[in-house]
Amino acid sequence: MPTFNLKINNKTHTVEADMDTPLMWVLRDHLNLVGTKYGCGIGQCGACTIHLDGNAMRSCLVQVSQAEGMNITTIEGLSEHGDHPVQKAWKAIDVPQCGYCQAGQIMTAAAFLDKNPEPTESQIRNAMHGNICRCASYNSIEEAVKVASKNLS
Repeated sequence: MPTFNLKINNKTHTVEADMDTPLMWVLRDHLNLVGTKYGCGIGQCGACTIHLDGNAMRSCLVQVSQAEGMNITTIEGLSEHGDHPVQKAWKAIDVPQCGYCQAGQIMTAAAFLDKNPEPTESQIRNAMHGNICRCASYNSIEEAVKVASKNLS
């Protein structure tokens, strides 16, 4: 079985996995980084969103072999104490209900705000559109992204 050196949350990890193993399963099953959730396995829900070189990506669609040499950030690595501005906004607005999709939502929002720190409501809605929330917390999610953008400036 091939070996891969992955830089995850600023630490290098060596894992053995088949080349086509989805990165999501490597994170969860090999490295116990279970903040990245399995939702659909086909890139439709956003629950498994991580950052690859600063870009939000669905980890269920990325093969471990594709991720080697990239900087991978999971929800566990977004901030050491859960104090990233997006995480603070999520808490202030009290966004989570069941919480299952929240890591993916937060990772999507954080990558979006890194590239667009002063978004319009329409831009927020478009950026977050691909993340499904079964509890339908969309208004709270959009409000939290607005609050986070204000806290970033």
